[in-house]
Amino acid sequence: MKLKVLLVDDEINILKNLQAVVPWTELGTEVVGLARNGEAALELCRERQPDLILCDIRMPVMDGIAFLGALREFDPEAQVIMMTGYQDFSYVRSVIRYEIRDYVLKPIDYEELERTIGRLAEGIRERRAEEQSIRNEWRQMFRLAYERVLYDLLIDAGSVSKSLLQIREAAGDEPGFTMMLVDVEDYLRKECLWDEKERKLWNFAVHNVLQENLEAFEVPYSVLQVRSGEWCVLIERHTPDSADSADWDRELSWGRKLRRAAESYLKLNIRVALHPAPVALERLASTYRELQRSLHLGGPARGDILVPERPQGVRDETERVWDRIEEMVTGLKRCDRKKTETALKQLNDSFRLLPEASFERVEPILHYVILHLLREMREMDVLGSGDEADYWAQLDRRPGIRETLALINRLVDRSIDSAMKKKTSDVLMLSAKDYIERNLSSDLSIDRLADYLGISGSYFSLLFKQHFGDTFVEYVTKQRMEMAKSLLSLSDKSVTAVGQMVGYAERRYFTRVFSKYAGVLPSEYREQSKRKPQEAFLSGWMNPDD
Repeated sequence: MKLKVLLVDDEINILKNLQAVVPWTELGTEVVGLARNGEAALELCRERQPDLILCDIRMPVMDGIAFLGALREFDPEAQVIMMTGYQDFSYVRSVIRYEIRDYVLKPIDYEELERTIGRLAEGIRERRAEEQSIRNEWRQMFRLAYERVLYDLLIDAGSVSKSLLQIREAAGDEPGFTMMLVDVEDYLRKECLWDEKERKLWNFAVHNVLQENLEAFEVPYSVLQVRSGEWCVLIERHTPDSADSADWDRELSWGRKLRRAAESYLKLNIRVALHPAPVALERLASTYRELQRSLHLGGPARGDILVPERPQGVRDETERVWDRIEEMVTGLKRCDRKKTETALKQLNDSFRLLPEASFERVEPILHYVILHLLREMREMDVLGSGDEADYWAQLDRRPGIRETLALINRLVDRSIDSAMKKKTSDVLMLSAKDYIERNLSSDLSIDRLADYLGISGSYFSLLFKQHFGDTFVEYVTKQRMEMAKSLLSLSDKSVTAVGQMVGYAERRYFTRVFSKYAGVLPSEYREQSKRKPQEAFLSGWMNPDD
């Protein structure tokens, strides 16, 4: 965008010469007004808000000094160059307090004036870029804090933080949400075939495809990765208690577009569950669990979108089983042995009380419980690959209800024992690793991670170095560069877009860091990768070229 310039002088010939001789377009500027006295200039300033003003001192009606005094009452930002004759130099000193940026002596040396304008224009652009960078950083910090609150509510992590109350107050009313749960079909089995690098890349790619397509909807949204292969999409709406048919049709279309985009670009089968009503803040956790059940047990579908039925009537015993399952998983994730074991005992008792007629309904629930537990245990890093393969082998034999229940008990016992053996520092670093992976494209810092974990920055740095063998900066840079290498090799994203996706806003800085890490430029690395026999399975996931 061009900078706006206002020219102020009582001599018409000087105004014409300034307009004609100075190469305004080449300097990235445009003249938006001419004024022959300070009073007319003030009106133009209020109307057109110029970035740069060239102003004479001695003028009729209102001189340059009075003009500057009046200007600074409503515009402290505009840059001003004063034009004066030698005999007026004493006036120049009197306007210093109004923060003029430079002055030009008459008769005007237009080459010198051009250099002065160019220097000031560049300064304005640099200052605005810095201010925009600060605004973006604050916006990102607020978004991360807001999403942290939503994430805590979603997983029912405990009491609502004070920041949530501040968010509600800032919003003016209590927000509600359209909630979707997006899941990679048969994810557990797919993940068994991937190494750590592939797992990270696939999760990163799905997350970014969801974000890119949600941007097109032009609505406030959050994409929260609750666990590997699963994302909760929350779209804000400030009428949490009502929705009409037009809203519902639009939300269904959003779900279908997200599903098609992920499947088209990434060639992954994606399942999407959409809650049939707006969700209030206090209902996020229960609605999330409801959508999880819908995805894994099937349910009424609207086209290719799963929609859970609204609960009706009295809850039967199978629904109470769900309560035990969710209490057990919550206790397991919090490493609460007593809560987990109590819920497991109640689960066993619930199954014993079930009539035989309910067994057919219970069998898929039990199968889901095992898959749910396997997924949570993998997230908690309490299950070895050999143990997991053994459980899969048992599942493939399609055990009956009693055998499945016994398998669940063994899984829970094993996970509790493994979780209890973990040191507090190991649990903290596992959380740190997960946070970094989920926020690789965001601004990451020691203070931010330490605050997230509730420990001091110095203690975090010590634990991190001991656990990973790298400093925080070294580790994050390595994760970003490895992800960038994968994206350059396997996608058609531009170098600029790849840099932004892994946390580098400026291409030049990303290129410098990448070159130092990989020994070649990003574009050279991509060319080298093309010569290797590999399938670009992310092709089609494109941005315009640089």
